[in-house]
Amino acid sequence: MAGEGSITAEVTIHISCRNLQQDDVKSKPGTLAVVNFWDEDGEYIEYGRTEVVMDNLNPSFGQHFPMAYYFEQYQRLKFEMFAVDASGEISEEFLLGDLECTLGQLLGNNGTLTSTLGNSKAEIIIDTENNSSVSDLITLQITGTDLDKKDFLGKSDPYLEILRKDENEESVCIFQTEVIKNTLNPKWDAFVISAYDLCEGDYTRPIKINCYDWNRDGNPDFIGECTATMEELKRVCQFSTTLQLINEKKKNKKKKYKNSGELHIVQCVIDPQPMFVDYIRKGTQINCTFGIDFTASNGNPKHPSSLHYNDPNDLNVYQRAIIAVGAICQDYDSDKMFPALGFGAKLASGEISHDFFLNGNSDDPNCDGIEGVLEAYKQSIGSIQLYGPTNFAPIISYVAKQARKDDENPGNW
Repeated sequence: MAGEGSITAEVTIHISCRNLQQDDVKSKPGTLAVVNFWDEDGEYIEYGRTEVVMDNLNPSFGQHFPMAYYFEQYQRLKFEMFAVDASGEISEEFLLGDLECTLGQLLGNNGTLTSTLGNSKAEIIIDTENNSSVSDLITLQITGTDLDKKDFLGKSDPYLEILRKDENEESVCIFQTEVIKNTLNPKWDAFVISAYDLCEGDYTRPIKINCYDWNRDGNPDFIGECTATMEELKRVCQFSTTLQLINEKKKNKKKKYKNSGELHIVQCVIDPQPMFVDYIRKGTQINCTFGIDFTASNGNPKHPSSLHYNDPNDLNVYQRAIIAVGAICQDYDSDKMFPALGFGAKLASGEISHDFFLNGNSDDPNCDGIEGVLEAYKQSIGSIQLYGPTNFAPIISYVAKQARKDDENPGNW
């Protein structure tokens, strides 16, 4: 299910079932769920399946499914529930029912969907959670004790470099502290860094900390290094333990070598930052308004080269755009009513309009679903004349006015 571009979020899908009837599973005492996704070839492909739960009419499956969520993609899913025996072998004969939806629909419905299985009273329940922590902000403060003395006439001028590995397994410095002059027991300032920069949101990913002694000539002396995950940094902070700075060269030379100092994590605070998917799962609605360009620059609708060409056997560019955008946005619009306006046209009355309603209703531009928008568009292209100029400011003003009306509803953006 990989997609191009950045992942909007990673979610985890949980599956459960309620009120299975004894008659449904009398010949097969177990249940199993299969997750399928719609691939680019236009067919469902199995994404994964749960474990078998035996002798339970209300199974909650322990096998969960992490899935990349892309807002801009139409991600179709199909969940199938089977009656099985202990072997877990599935057969269409024992399909109890299924649920088809998009990942957008699932998230847009407060992150959960419930559907009856076939003609029975049984229900399949799909829940989601956002398991992405890449947007978290992390506050760290580090101190050191008993660092190695590196300066002949002083102590050391220590600073830290924090590194993580990139996709090529190369260490990349992502943060450097300030230099603390002439001390073996530095206390560096607290700093804030995103979880993405620190470990790409993976709190089990190793983070390397190097400690150096600053020199005026630009060639620092290496004091020591340590490696820890974000989870380990939290524990070091919580239990007041330390991280040992190790200098391998010194360690190999000295039999009684212990360390080159210790680091203390005196502050480690994770501040979760809401992501787009969190707003969607909490019920935020996306209201989509269509604005159609009816200027003459689109070409004569009767000619195949026109963007508005009425092809009896195919969709034109505008119809494809309406479907492509609408298919995504409709998952986050509970009433599925879409305002559709046009600009740059000469109406049947002779008026040149830049904000007329495609459905012909002078009071309400809303169309019922994407099919309603397509029908209103088709109706308009047959009743107006392509004209000009290109002026879509009135449509933007209309949308802004409607948004101000809805401003009191915190679910509207």
